[in-house]
Amino acid sequence: MNTPSFNIAAVERDTGLSKDVLRMWERRYGFPTPERDGNGERLYPAEQVERLRQIKRLMDQGHRPGKLIAAPEGELSALAPRRPRPAPAECQINDRAGLEELLTLIRQHDANGYTQALQQRLVRLGLQSFVLDIVAPLTQQVGEAWEDGRFAVFEEHLFTELTKRVLRQAIATLPPGSGSPRVLLTSLPDEQHILGLLMLEALLALEGAECIPLGTQMPLLEISRAASAHRADIVALSFSVAFPLRQIPALLQQLRGALPDAVELWVGGSGVSRLTPPPGVLRFAGLEAGVEALAGWRQQ
Repeated sequence: MNTPSFNIAAVERDTGLSKDVLRMWERRYGFPTPERDGNGERLYPAEQVERLRQIKRLMDQGHRPGKLIAAPEGELSALAPRRPRPAPAECQINDRAGLEELLTLIRQHDANGYTQALQQRLVRLGLQSFVLDIVAPLTQQVGEAWEDGRFAVFEEHLFTELTKRVLRQAIATLPPGSGSPRVLLTSLPDEQHILGLLMLEALLALEGAECIPLGTQMPLLEISRAASAHRADIVALSFSVAFPLRQIPALLQQLRGALPDAVELWVGGSGVSRLTPPPGVLRFAGLEAGVEALAGWRQQ
């Protein structure tokens, strides 16, 4: 069986490590060790690409590349932080919600079965409970399974795409918002995770807010322009744990300075759970706190 190999452009896209960094590491550390094709171009075996991806995740969490590259294979997994596991009572609630059944459908690659099971829970629970009791804890469990190696990357992507589809269909059936406040939802460049934004959009739309979804990875200047063009009252950003924490304060300060003073800047997601926000930025700890922030805005 042939082992797949990838050219340097594909490795750059897949890992987030630039071509210059890959070449520099090859010279300085002796890793990666690409093969060469008939034209002399670098080809990286799949196992090296996976190790590079793991190294990049740990670098984003503050580890130094030289130490990571020199570490034995098993030590890299040990360095990856683990989220706290739910308490037993919370696990029992999750079991009653049938989360393990949903996880099993993803592991079995049963896209139709998973989608049908999600839609059944949506109809039975209503959108608010569906988001808070099904999608939010399920997203956390899938993230943990991916970190632990119990989910492959393609399985995590399958979960995300199918869940996005169900959430967007549900949001599309809601009546138009009242027009106040107007909330622009997006993420910064290099933040690809969208489920947090969709969950917040669903809950805010249920409360009558007018939501303006821009998807993910918006440049700072474009966020500022969009806020002005849409006369937004609030810009809401989502950060996953994959986003480098040390970069967030400076980026938020830049965006805060680019937005009109009257536009509030909200941030949420597991990536900012330990962040002390800069002045003029509201951080909320969870989805329900986002709804409370909306109520607070209206009271003002």
